[in-house]
Amino acid sequence: MSQITLYLDEATQALVEQSAQASGLSKSRWVAEIIRKHAAHEWPRDCLALAGRFADFPLRGEALDSAAADVPRMGF
Repeated sequence: MSQITLYLDEATQALVEQSAQASGLSKSRWVAEIIRKHAAHEWPRDCLALAGRFADFPLRGEALDSAAADVPRMGF
């Protein structure tokens, strides 16, 4: 397991300590979980759960198929 050094101002340090204590985690574990949460390269589960929930939302192909025809353009 690797280690890093963080330089925090007093207010930020207090926030880390309060948040870690409130969640019942060590400061290291709390910071690691925050990093995993915010540096992840995937959609959060609550966003993925919304997929398909809007019955009237057009899909990409449907939106293109039903789009109005382009109007003639003026030449210069």
